[in-house]
Amino acid sequence: MSTAESATSTATRRTPGLVPVTETMRTTERTEEHAADRPATTGSSGPSRPSGPSGQASEPVSGRASAARATWAFWRLLRSELGLTFRRPRNLAILAVLAVVPVVIGLALRLVGGSDDGVGGIIQAVAGNSLMLTFASFSFLVLLLMPVAVSVVAGDSIAGEAGGGTLRYLLAAPAGRTRLLAVKYLNAVVYAYAVTAVVALSALLTGLALFPAGPVTLLSGTTIPMLDGLVRIAITVGYVGAGMAALAAIALALSVFTEVSIGAIAGTMILVIVCQVLRAFPELSSITPYLLPTRFTSFDAVLRSPIDTGALMDGLLTFGAYILLSGTIAWARFSGKDITS
Repeated sequence: MSTAESATSTATRRTPGLVPVTETMRTTERTEEHAADRPATTGSSGPSRPSGPSGQASEPVSGRASAARATWAFWRLLRSELGLTFRRPRNLAILAVLAVVPVVIGLALRLVGGSDDGVGGIIQAVAGNSLMLTFASFSFLVLLLMPVAVSVVAGDSIAGEAGGGTLRYLLAAPAGRTRLLAVKYLNAVVYAYAVTAVVALSALLTGLALFPAGPVTLLSGTTIPMLDGLVRIAITVGYVGAGMAALAAIALALSVFTEVSIGAIAGTMILVIVCQVLRAFPELSSITPYLLPTRFTSFDAVLRSPIDTGALMDGLLTFGAYILLSGTIAWARFSGKDITS
């Protein structure tokens, strides 16, 4: 065999097991796509970048287009997640129950306040002004029922998808693990603020219906106008919502470690209850300020004159620390987790 024939035989040799396909539709599309992204050439002078109207080279738009598509995909996924959350009968039932509780509290305080028995300071405050029912409702709900509501949604976010066998399909969308985790957390945060707003609105309307409206007497004894009282309620909603968002981060972190959503929900509530028990021991007062439930009730800082901004800032910093720590744990676990369901 001559040298030319040997070279020809070597060039046409194929790796065993591979089909010698020279060109496919997919490779043709990729070639055309890459060719469209390459700078235009002019004659033999070499490649030149496309010019804008002013004659200067225009900036490539492929990176910006990719970023725009990623942003649109993120918000589309979040919108879909919010729609599923707020259309789910279970979640709507939870909001309905939370809306009824301030009504029950208001009716009970109305009956007790109208009797001849001695009443406590909070009952006197509520009976004296309708806006105080909002703060009384938060004091009653923020340590148990509201955490349960938030834990149900946040704890079910990842574990529920894994238990239902839909998590791997979400990641194959492709949604990306970090993007999916961020969407799940933002969805839980929106629901947490919805829970807070429902309690505040129900308590406010009930208070206006059952008790007199007018200037508000704060815990410090100072009287403020009703409009100022409404502003303080708005501040309370923002603060309590941030606390529930911190609890949602803990529930989400527990959710990535299990495929059973009830486990993440129960784990979150056990953590809240354990913190409540630890607060009852005076010997553990040194760690009490760092426990998350301790900061839930710090919204009473708005009932001081002036507002105790230091207490509110300490609470927000604590919430932020819990969100950062829990989010880091959730991301570290979820980004390296084998998804089999």
